[in-house]
Amino acid sequence: MIYAVLVQSFLMLAVTTSAFKQQPMLSPEIHSDRSVTFRFRDLGATKVDVGIEGRDAIPMTKGQNGIWSVQTPPLAPDLYGYTFSSDGETRLDIHNPQMKPNLIWQSNMFLLPGTPSEAWEVQHVPHGQIHHEFYQSKVIGDERDFFVYTPPGYRPNTGTKYPVLYLLHGYSDVASGWTEVGKAHVIMDNLIAQGKTKPMLVVMTLGYGVPDFASPNRSGFRDPNIVSKNYELYKQALMSEVIPSIEKSYRVKSDRRSRAIAGLSMGGAESLYVGLNNLATFSSIGAFSSGGLSSAFDEVFPNIDAIKKGSLLKLLWISCGTEDGLIGTNRNLVTWLKQKQVPVDAHETSGRHTWMVWRRNLIDFSQLLFKD
Repeated sequence: MIYAVLVQSFLMLAVTTSAFKQQPMLSPEIHSDRSVTFRFRDLGATKVDVGIEGRDAIPMTKGQNGIWSVQTPPLAPDLYGYTFSSDGETRLDIHNPQMKPNLIWQSNMFLLPGTPSEAWEVQHVPHGQIHHEFYQSKVIGDERDFFVYTPPGYRPNTGTKYPVLYLLHGYSDVASGWTEVGKAHVIMDNLIAQGKTKPMLVVMTLGYGVPDFASPNRSGFRDPNIVSKNYELYKQALMSEVIPSIEKSYRVKSDRRSRAIAGLSMGGAESLYVGLNNLATFSSIGAFSSGGLSSAFDEVFPNIDAIKKGSLLKLLWISCGTEDGLIGTNRNLVTWLKQKQVPVDAHETSGRHTWMVWRRNLIDFSQLLFKD
């Protein structure tokens, strides 16, 4: 009898414990005032923080059952990345399926919607399409992919041809960075619908000339020779493989005035390197928080003296956040370009090295393209 009671008690405890473990936990929880509550369970942790993109880490408080939580102040509408730090170890939010694709630094993300909706939020407007292309690069020696945004109304068999923006991601990102996190296709849909941006194709490539350049085991930017190889082989693959493929398979204009190139961070540096050294191919260049180029600008851009006011360069647009660690590098580049009498449209905004800055850069830059 006693044995039966003990067994029954054990089973009830097991069921209760199992139910406790499986009990869903809401994180992140977005409140009506745009504050956000984060929750993280770790019974053994002694210190837990949440790191939100663009902000300093916020300490969390331990409550019952090992659940740590914190409610933020109201946040500005945006798409935020975040991770937890448990006793110094980075942890993901297992209760949130939204992830930022990245080769090195994985994180969750959440959308804090605006009223009215922001440009990166899906709205009730005509939508373009995203095409996922694959090819074997003979230049780089690997299988790789790129994404192509075609605007609303694009038809492969009609006579209408469109200009093209080649849009590059940053270090550690993947080819889908500008769609998954940057929401470039959503931004283009909304701006085109508002008449602020010309209908165009946006080609988003994998930005590595060295296949494993973005890897925890790679020296990456610590080795100048690998950096130079990465940029040079990427340029060759873009010029000899991607652009010919786009112009063969899509209804695009093939004159230089109808091509632009832009990117963020490493992609911004690549855009400058490719664009300023190939003005026969590109007429507009955008660099968002660019970093990774050698400071020996005369060597990186040997033909810069040929670029003067009124030249083939329609637009050179450089921007960086004032709280970004790369602000000094970008200021030095702008100063050097002005000394060379190269017309440059330079901008400094608030913000760190974050997607919040780069989404807004794309919004501003794209509205200046292909106006005539």
